[in-house]
Amino acid sequence: MENTSPTWTREAAQAVYDLPLMDLLFRAQTVHRENFDPNKIQTSKLLSIKTGGCAEDCSYCSQSARNGSKLSASKLIEVQRVLTEAQKAKDGGATRFCMGAAWREPKDRDMDALVAMVEGVRDMGMETCMTLGMLDEDQVFRLRDAGLDYYNHNIDTSERYYPEVITTRTFADRLDTLNRVQEAGIKVCSGGILGMGEEINDRIDMLVTLANLGPAPESVPVNMLMPQEDTPLADAKPIDPIEFVRVIATARIMMPKSYVRLSAGRSDMTDEHQAMCFFAGANSIFVGETLLTAENPEEDKDAILFAKLGLEAETVAGQSCAEAAE
Repeated sequence: MENTSPTWTREAAQAVYDLPLMDLLFRAQTVHRENFDPNKIQTSKLLSIKTGGCAEDCSYCSQSARNGSKLSASKLIEVQRVLTEAQKAKDGGATRFCMGAAWREPKDRDMDALVAMVEGVRDMGMETCMTLGMLDEDQVFRLRDAGLDYYNHNIDTSERYYPEVITTRTFADRLDTLNRVQEAGIKVCSGGILGMGEEINDRIDMLVTLANLGPAPESVPVNMLMPQEDTPLADAKPIDPIEFVRVIATARIMMPKSYVRLSAGRSDMTDEHQAMCFFAGANSIFVGETLLTAENPEEDKDAILFAKLGLEAETVAGQSCAEAAE
């Protein structure tokens, strides 16, 4: 099933976002049921394969060497350790294994190890995803030929607000990498972070940019900022929970065939808040106790929540109609 949708204007997206909440949720759930099993949630596991020491100055990130963070830099971890963690994730029910490195971009000397990680995880029957920063054309092709399924490269926010969050690369740099990835035939995982001081208009503009990629991202992570100590956004004001749900619902309507992932911030959400997000169309989560350097709900807590809501983890053998048709 091709992940295409009509071109979205800012005005049309705003009209969706501004619907009365009950109408917005009803429309989002209707769209969701047309494309996915409403009671299945994709579970993914994220592993930091290289932590800290990043040359970028992302204001939200504790891994930036420019933010005064006390997080020490590590080297790229060994391939076998990655594969061991991937096997644990698979045994725990995860169907996608995501590998993240705190880099501006990977060095050529790292590519052999990255290729081996992708090949090893794919041999286990899991989907593979990597986030490594910016990629040049040769790096994109090497990862594609290794069998990389998804590349994560978040646009974070709107083009207008982007310079308030990051100055070491531009919004256009982000889009350039996404274009290379899509042209090579790798699926895109791209979303943003809410609660960084942006305006509602910025959140809507971010969704318009994502929905109008060619095609829309197959996976759209929506993160709630978890302020990290010693970062410029350490004292950021939390986003209103209902506004967060509105973004989830709007994303579902604008990108009907995409997985909308409830990502960072779940450890600060109530069960009721998460339930509203699932009803609004979120159908993917990360499992495990940490997301790179941020906290995440423990797996037994997720199991209890799923049981309360009658949700099941999606399995490779029981994929949703959208994924099975890809």
